[in-house]
Amino acid sequence: MGVFVFLPLVLPLTALPIARLAEHHLHPRSAAVLLTSVAVVLAACSTFCLGLLVVVGTAQLPGNPLPDNWSDPDVRAAVPYDEVAGKAAIVALALVVVACALTVRRHLRFRFRAHRALAGLRPDAGAGSGSGSEVAVLDDERPYAYALPGSPGRIVVSTGMLSCLDVAERRALLAHERAHLAGRHHRLLLAVQLAGCANPFLRPLRAAVTYSTERWADEEAARVTGDRRITARAVGKAALFSRRVATPGLAAFAAAGPVPRRVAALLGPVPPRRSWPPALTRAGMAACVAAAGTAASTLSALNAALALFVVLEAATPL
Repeated sequence: MGVFVFLPLVLPLTALPIARLAEHHLHPRSAAVLLTSVAVVLAACSTFCLGLLVVVGTAQLPGNPLPDNWSDPDVRAAVPYDEVAGKAAIVALALVVVACALTVRRHLRFRFRAHRALAGLRPDAGAGSGSGSEVAVLDDERPYAYALPGSPGRIVVSTGMLSCLDVAERRALLAHERAHLAGRHHRLLLAVQLAGCANPFLRPLRAAVTYSTERWADEEAARVTGDRRITARAVGKAALFSRRVATPGLAAFAAAGPVPRRVAALLGPVPPRRSWPPALTRAGMAACVAAAGTAASTLSALNAALALFVVLEAATPL
């Protein structure tokens, strides 16, 4: 396997430049999908290579169920610094599994509790024109609003939030949250969050995807309302009056983040609907670097897996 088994562990660094530049040169929808796809592939390759190292490390432990020949020096020589790397990979993979399990558990538990709390709540027409049965208005003075996915998805908004906005701004808020539900943004956010659990180098992509999904919903709200200034005003007022409510893995209308940039983007022109930045720009070069890093990570993982398979097959007695 050589160094190929270690490359996917560090190649996620190639995605960091595009995470910072995609928002300026891509439509938010394209940026969110691109960054999430890159994060998932890089995280999968990284975790896969950790698993390959775990095989080598586990074979060195006394009493393991693996064939004794898998711990021969010829097999261990396939991995540089096999003794340290193999055992360290066992701990690292265990931490990855625990972190991902806790993240999914926290996400599902919040959704379950929220849906259970909303089960007996009647639809409220106070949310403004166009509100339907998917809108749940909670009698709470704290201003907040978020999209709760499920079957069906719900839009949760407090009376405190509604009191801060006029009718047109409420329409923008509901359009924003419906865009989150329609775009399945919770899946993108959860996927990139799990990718960050699998490899810490991918954690900066979470903030970039969170921002891109919010901008995506902002643009959809501006399209539905037909007024970018009203949508910008709704975003700004909601952020000004809101208090953060814990919504793990979900999109919130006034979540903490770069609200001034969102407002400035809404006051500017509609972003181009390109899915890839121009090649002769910094974003284009960063996208090429991320694509090359993703391809190299995939090929390195496949090469390491094939090499380990050949070595272990040769060491396994017939």
